[in-house]
Amino acid sequence: MSGFDWPALMRAGFLGLRLTPEQFWRLTPAELRLMLGQGAGMPAMNRTGLDALLAAYPDKTQGERDDGS
Repeated sequence: MSGFDWPALMRAGFLGLRLTPEQFWRLTPAELRLMLGQGAGMPAMNRTGLDALLAAYPDKTQGERDDGS
């Protein structure tokens, strides 16, 4: 078993995207996912990204007290 829901993918390709069978079968799975709007989002933030965000926007600036003054 390949793990692909072929009937659903074929419906999305033929009916949703209006692809011909030749166009559909020439696509790679990654191309089909992109055309269907999957995987187009931003990847999850990793530790390096979080550290950069914390450095750019610290919760407190140096010398600032806990009460915000």
